[in-house]
Amino acid sequence: MLFVLDLAETSHDVAGLRGTGSFDWTVDDVLLPERRTMPQVGILLENQWSRWPGVVYALPVQCWVGPHHSAVITGIARAGIDALIELAGGKQPRGRPAGLLCENPQVQDAVGRADAILNAGRAYRTAMITELWNTVAAGGETTLEQRARCRLASTYAADSSREAIDLMFRMGGSTSFKRESRLAECWRDLHTVGQTVTLAPEWYPIGGRVYLGMDPGSRLR
Repeated sequence: MLFVLDLAETSHDVAGLRGTGSFDWTVDDVLLPERRTMPQVGILLENQWSRWPGVVYALPVQCWVGPHHSAVITGIARAGIDALIELAGGKQPRGRPAGLLCENPQVQDAVGRADAILNAGRAYRTAMITELWNTVAAGGETTLEQRARCRLASTYAADSSREAIDLMFRMGGSTSFKRESRLAECWRDLHTVGQTVTLAPEWYPIGGRVYLGMDPGSRLR
């Protein structure tokens, strides 16, 4: 079977994730075994891995499309919180009473809120993915409602990450918009990941239609 590969349609000039090495390349006239391929976007992905044993390959596509980008964005948010904490421990803001940034009650409040917001989103996502995993591991079939909750949890975790990183970005003051700042890097990367279609806000009404007993459309099936 003859295949032509065309990977990474992303632009070279992007605001975030500039160090991921995304680029375009093609391979012509190369024999690629069918077992090493996957359908292109738009083709149903369900059961394509059934030839391999294990729970991972028996999971519905909704258990990894969405959650995988969601895991990236929550990880970046955690790095952003850590970056602000490190910055606050050594920065002395200009034009304010003497003292470190970490001594500012607003900064203390923002760090506490950001941590709680981020962990709430992560906990919801973990609970929903665990429920799907346990269902499949027990030999059961996942329900449409379970899949909807998994996608909603992924999107909500991403939104929680945005809220957390925006708090940190604001508290960083002028350091936040310096290109070399770790906090700025996390902010740019996080918002870039958050633009992916797998975490789009349209998943909220899709999930809502499931709960209301309506057809959610092809995106969830």
